[in-house]
Amino acid sequence: MSDVSTGAGDARVGADAGPKSARSGRVAARTRGTVRIVGAGLLGSSVGHALTNLGVDVALDDTSPAQLRLAVDYGAGRAARPDDRPSLVVVAVPPDVTADVIERELVAHPDAVVTDVASVKLEPLRALQGRGVDLTHYIGSHPLAGRERGGAISARADIFVGRPWVVCRDGDTSTADLAIVEGLALDLGATPIEMAPDEHDRAVALTSHVPQLVASLLAGRFPEAPEGSLRLAGQGVRDTTRIAASAPELWVQILGANATPVVDVLDALAADLARVSDALRAPDAPGSRRTVAETIRLGNEGVDLLPGKHGQNRRFEQIVVMVDDTPGQLGRLFGELGELEVNVEDLRLEHSPGAQFGLAEISIEPTAVRRAIEGLEARGWKIASTTND
Repeated sequence: MSDVSTGAGDARVGADAGPKSARSGRVAARTRGTVRIVGAGLLGSSVGHALTNLGVDVALDDTSPAQLRLAVDYGAGRAARPDDRPSLVVVAVPPDVTADVIERELVAHPDAVVTDVASVKLEPLRALQGRGVDLTHYIGSHPLAGRERGGAISARADIFVGRPWVVCRDGDTSTADLAIVEGLALDLGATPIEMAPDEHDRAVALTSHVPQLVASLLAGRFPEAPEGSLRLAGQGVRDTTRIAASAPELWVQILGANATPVVDVLDALAADLARVSDALRAPDAPGSRRTVAETIRLGNEGVDLLPGKHGQNRRFEQIVVMVDDTPGQLGRLFGELGELEVNVEDLRLEHSPGAQFGLAEISIEPTAVRRAIEGLEARGWKIASTTND
């Protein structure tokens, strides 16, 4: 079994991974003993890689022998043995079997803390409570990390770095058990955030599940586009539809398990779309332009609320540099920005169809914009545009 997380994003440097061992120089893991990971897909194998790199004993299990062998071959851990006595069990399986596997692992390993990394928290918890399962040593969690492609072959040790990791504790959760799960998140470079299961599910409906549907709906219009239309696609449409490459089988489960919060957001979004559509049907009618303008303005306000680099609310300026499509050019650009003492906060690359160059959109501190532009132009770089153009 395997699972692909939602809310996929790029890895960024985040929380401190722990103290270094004076003997080996390796970062010392907070996680102790054997960690059993059930589900050797993207998330399970990524957890395995990260912990293995820290010297933790990782025991992998999966209902698919081929998937398990692949994860082991790639170095995510070793195959689980019947005599394993794990201190922590991480359940990384699809949502429709998450509750079943959690129950099984709690019974099989009563001395271990059991957590899961499913992207929906309330439904599995209700299912377990309805069965009367002893949840003393269960703590639901969810790393907000992932990739568009799943499976052990796509796993990466750094996938959780700088990403939020939601931990759902309750009044009966012991401090020691909570420390184990939060220690896991910190070992993997993530930032633990405590939330109630229903609060988590409402949040991911807005920030992850509905965006997946919006991306899929928009990309779903592409096959009907006139021939040649997609040659005009720029970075905006690529950014908007990037997650549309996700696996349909998994998303059917995720959306079904979190249907009510998702429907609430979709209904509100549908009302917004209808209002804009009505305004554009009669763009010269009184109030139509205001409706469109307010839609764009509210979007501006919403984007400004999103955390920036390292969770900060700092905004950056962008400059777009033309980069020849030849080896070493991007490295030279970064090197010369370093010489100018300009820190690159973020980077996006866009290739122009049929042209032998690309466009590098670089995010930098506003105070560094003039220095960067003047310095790069003096070195022969062509600046295509800036934020203020």
